[in-house]
Amino acid sequence: MTQFLDVPNMSRWIQRDGAENVLGTMTRYVEDDFTRWTSFDKTPRIASHTPFGVIELMPTSDNVTYSFKYVNGHPLNPSRGFQTVTAFGMLADVDNGYPVFLSEMTLLTALRTAATSALTGRVLARPDSRVMALIGTGSQAEFQSLAFRAAMGIEDLQIFDTDPAAMAKLRRNLEPLGFRITEAASTAEAVRGADIVTTCTADKQMATILTDDMVEPGVHINAIGGDCPGKTELEAQILTRSRVFVEYPPQTRIEGEIQQMDPDFPVVEFWQVLTGQAEGRTSAQEITVFDSVGFAIADFAALRCARDATADLQTTIDLVADPQDPKDLFSLVNSLKPVG
Repeated sequence: MTQFLDVPNMSRWIQRDGAENVLGTMTRYVEDDFTRWTSFDKTPRIASHTPFGVIELMPTSDNVTYSFKYVNGHPLNPSRGFQTVTAFGMLADVDNGYPVFLSEMTLLTALRTAATSALTGRVLARPDSRVMALIGTGSQAEFQSLAFRAAMGIEDLQIFDTDPAAMAKLRRNLEPLGFRITEAASTAEAVRGADIVTTCTADKQMATILTDDMVEPGVHINAIGGDCPGKTELEAQILTRSRVFVEYPPQTRIEGEIQQMDPDFPVVEFWQVLTGQAEGRTSAQEITVFDSVGFAIADFAALRCARDATADLQTTIDLVADPQDPKDLFSLVNSLKPVG
């Protein structure tokens, strides 16, 4: 039998333990797995692009456990009453290939994206950072805010979204939790004086959400909206005067902000900072950019975290055909009572 965590029980876990505590725990899992980066199989995600959006598979393995995530990204879905992103994923034992844990990953992806952002922010942003600008206040914004508070104590948010209802939603969800929120009239106003800038917009286009003149010295940019070919948020000049950190370069050069740059544009792999093989921030005035597209090792960590934390909330599903005689698969058919 395969352990299963569905949407209601994923929600119960977050409610029971508290979103901030869950995000703090998941950040540690992501850090643990990024630190052993070289133990994993790595490949750019397998994507099927259409005019409607993208559907992707994201596999990885550390030769003990295998994982994959199925995820879509359809920017126009909210206008039709659907989520922009949905996902599910699985862990399997490498020694026999059996799936051992199946989980919803729409909520879990939001958690793992925020946990990865918070980890990189803690390592790359100035230690005295106190204010975060959020450009785009859709489904990811609350998770990002809670993760950065858990990791860095940030409670002051300067926000902007082209949809006033999205900003009102964020205020409604976060102000009761103790965040101080300032709604801005533009991106430029939102980022003014911010220590950390998180960009998370959904339009699938080569957009310029953040321009070079808006970026102040010493800021850390958490760029998470550009995550597929033909979709960016940052003006290219920002990248040329910043130190850019990425997850997996072969994927990021196709999907991230650096798709705008030459193939040899210099980047730093973030896992190398965690292991001491590369420097992180080198001065208080340096601009750092985390060009995040999401990578399978973060999903692996998130699935491990969810599996370990929710044993009492999981159910089982009969996913694997497992006859008594491994060579007699047809016995499962013969053992059924005739219909009617």
